[in-house]
Amino acid sequence: MNERVIKIVEAVVRQNSRTTPADGVLRIELKRQKELSPDLARKAARAVFAIFRWRGWIDATRTIVEQIEEADALQERFKKAPTSFPDDELLAHAVPAWIKDEMEVSSSWLRSLQSEPRLWLRARVGQGDQLAAILGDCWIPPQRALADCVEYLGSEDLFRTREFHAGELELQDINSQIVSLICAPKPGETWWDACAGEGGKLLHLSDLMQNKGLIWASDRTEWRLKRLKIRAGRSKAFNYRSVLWDGGAKPPTKTKFDGALVDAPCSGVGTWQRNPHARWTTTAEDVAELAAVQKRMLRTVAGSIKPGGRLIYSVCTLTKAETSDVARDFQEAFPDFICEPIVNPLKPEATPTNDLCLWPSDGGNGMYIAAWRRQKEAGRQETKQT
Repeated sequence: MNERVIKIVEAVVRQNSRTTPADGVLRIELKRQKELSPDLARKAARAVFAIFRWRGWIDATRTIVEQIEEADALQERFKKAPTSFPDDELLAHAVPAWIKDEMEVSSSWLRSLQSEPRLWLRARVGQGDQLAAILGDCWIPPQRALADCVEYLGSEDLFRTREFHAGELELQDINSQIVSLICAPKPGETWWDACAGEGGKLLHLSDLMQNKGLIWASDRTEWRLKRLKIRAGRSKAFNYRSVLWDGGAKPPTKTKFDGALVDAPCSGVGTWQRNPHARWTTTAEDVAELAAVQKRMLRTVAGSIKPGGRLIYSVCTLTKAETSDVARDFQEAFPDFICEPIVNPLKPEATPTNDLCLWPSDGGNGMYIAAWRRQKEAGRQETKQT
């Protein structure tokens, strides 16, 4: 085992902080390492996530090398014989005890958590086949709507490729891409990405709009909007303006929108396959607090939607309190917003539904999506902020 890899893994695992995600600590540790090869960086990242993925089985008092070896052995066993881990064992060791009270815990979900995540890219609109051919080792889903969603199966460091620096690809989970496809903004429209973060979905919205029209991008933290600016410059997305917004009752602009996306802050349970460290830092109290935030944000954003405009709610979590409960609360408070049936791009032949729950077994992060359209003939709905 390479000594530099061991030191990186030990620094991340020993940190194990509720307030500092493991992937963030990993990025810092990798930057500290001078002239670290991409291969060693990948090995360090894989070892870190394997340890947290199998934390419920691993003896944390053992040395880091022993923990890495134990995690690797468990991962190999799971690959070869996943059924050798019974459901009750997975429930006891793979997730915290509180989760079974917050959501449906199925065998397929538990097993998906112990699988290594897939790496998804988003090509520019209409360039999926071209990007896959250039990179090689790629696969594109057969569904027509996902023609620009590319799974990368190779080992090249994509951040060093010409295509990345030219803005021709973004690393973006397939289910995150589906959110923007369901938004389906049209060129020339005005949209609000209310929780834009570092801009992953905004860049997709901009591309779908052919860089025409306008997107307001808001977030509560300035550093994320600065990161968005860098990414937008690389991707040549110029039809947006950014503004700080803390998610409170006063919108950051008086603009009325053709559509808005509320990709709200959430517990992130849907990312537990990709970010296993979060399993051991997220609490049931977080779920309750975030559900209240989500409800407030939807109520605020609703007032900025034009008659006939659309409102999309998405969260990368699967808890009932943050998904269907939030949607029901909004519907009861705003009867002039009508549920708009959603077609699942992964299953275009299926009957449209009022909301959509995508599970890690679908290939990406767990994601919940709901959509409404404001009635044109309805008057303004006065609803007290809570």
